[in-house]
Amino acid sequence: MRRNGFLLVLLLLLSLCGCGQAEKPAETDGADIAWDALERTHSMDLLYADQFSVDYLQNGCKIITIGDADTYLVVPEGAPIPSGVPEEVTVIQQPVDSVYLVATSAMDLFRELDAIDAVTLSGTDAAGWYIQEAKAAMEAGEMVYAGKYSAPDYELILEQGCGLAVESTMIYHTPEVMEQLERFGIPVLVERSSYESHPLGRMEWIKLYAALLGKEEAAQAYFDRQMETLAPILEQENTGKTVAFFYITSNGAVNVRRPEDYIAKAIDLAGGVYIFQDLPAEDSARSTMNMQMEAFYEGARDADVLIYNSAIDGELQTMEDLLDKSGLLADFKAVREGRVWCTGKNLFQESLGLGALIADLHAIVDADDPDGLDLTYLHQLS
Repeated sequence: MRRNGFLLVLLLLLSLCGCGQAEKPAETDGADIAWDALERTHSMDLLYADQFSVDYLQNGCKIITIGDADTYLVVPEGAPIPSGVPEEVTVIQQPVDSVYLVATSAMDLFRELDAIDAVTLSGTDAAGWYIQEAKAAMEAGEMVYAGKYSAPDYELILEQGCGLAVESTMIYHTPEVMEQLERFGIPVLVERSSYESHPLGRMEWIKLYAALLGKEEAAQAYFDRQMETLAPILEQENTGKTVAFFYITSNGAVNVRRPEDYIAKAIDLAGGVYIFQDLPAEDSARSTMNMQMEAFYEGARDADVLIYNSAIDGELQTMEDLLDKSGLLADFKAVREGRVWCTGKNLFQESLGLGALIADLHAIVDADDPDGLDLTYLHQLS
């Protein structure tokens, strides 16, 4: 057999009886400093992100905190692990390689940091990748499919010597998977960039992955270039042009973004006005909501711009494609004036494209003539 099934069965039995539960990486005899004695020298500078922080310690280690509770100690390659690390702190030993990447939004960050080779296990098969470097790595056998978030191939993951699993928040729906990975001694990091309140905070997550990979300077340089490019747009006055971002579900409802969502805020940053500013707030982390077509008609009929989200049911190319979704859209101002665009399928995997998306949105709301705009992630319906 390609893999040793007996090994997996043995590990599973050991984990079930409790005697196979993985411990933290062994503390070496050279560890002459205790966790309680560690001193922070400085923290990472963050402009927008508020869902993570990075603190640098005097022994070369880093403490990464994600959300309110997840804490990671990143230990340099060959360095001793401090004694007395609390049980709730996850230890990640550099180099960070043989990553099992389930959170597709993080792949763009690995790509920009020239670290796709650190990802050897994917939670998405080759056909599901719109990032060409990831697709090419899978086709070349340098990255292999190791099962989706809810059904990982534990045997393959163990055989490949996985050093870190990067999961999306979907893992919270299957906590037993997260627990099993941890039993096997695999650190699990849950990607929470989607919880950022500011669109540019999502892009700033490149700094977190840089801290894991030891590429902070490259990440800072990239982020600074993006801010320099966006500065002229962010400094302009709002155009007042209204924008609706939506798609039509299989049962005829209309899915729209809540006003606190990053797409709605990106529209505002680009100089537009998201048209559904008055939707009721919700306690959950859901960033979208469904409404009946009649309510959408009432709220967005006079919007200056319509943007159709292709992430669910594919890209539209023509106005006829749009009107096939609902004939009522023919009455919309943006349809009559030819101001309707569609997102590309690659938009949501290319998380670092937010800067280019904001530039696209600005071009759309700022242009007197909608035809012939040179855009990156949006195309105009013909």
